[in-house]
Amino acid sequence: MIKSRGLLPLVLEQYRLNPQGIHGVPHWGRVLENGRRLCAVTGADPAVIEMFCIFHDACRWTEGWDPGHGPRGASLARRFREQTGLDDSQFADLISACDNHTSGSVEEAGITVLTCLDADRLDIPRVGMQIRPDLLFTGAGRSHEMLSWAGERAANRVLPAVCADEWGWLP
Repeated sequence: MIKSRGLLPLVLEQYRLNPQGIHGVPHWGRVLENGRRLCAVTGADPAVIEMFCIFHDACRWTEGWDPGHGPRGASLARRFREQTGLDDSQFADLISACDNHTSGSVEEAGITVLTCLDADRLDIPRVGMQIRPDLLFTGAGRSHEMLSWAGERAANRVLPAVCADEWGWLP
């Protein structure tokens, strides 16, 4: 855990949607838990994953189609740059992951950005869709174990322990 406990309330102050909604805090927590499992295999930077899970959907204007929310999330991250505790390289990865999670543009992305994107995509069953392994970027994300574990948690909209234990957030 870096600084997300203190950062979460600041981000939620500007959040337009229901924090318990399909793109809200429980989703952010599952993305973090997915990302942590992936990091253990991919070697991605867990500090970036932690910040990505909070910022990637923090500037959605709707629960539906909202193609600009990734860049808006990156802009919010820039506003809270100092509070993230990330160094310049880590912060560049965070911005890239937020910007590109809506566009899927990953030509020059490193393993940390790709791991962020997979951590988010593995939570898609929460909206009734199937995980598409062909749209995942890492072998760790495409592993049967990860697909099964993350898919079941997403489909059941599990409230991750990190929400209360690390962020102090309860619905």
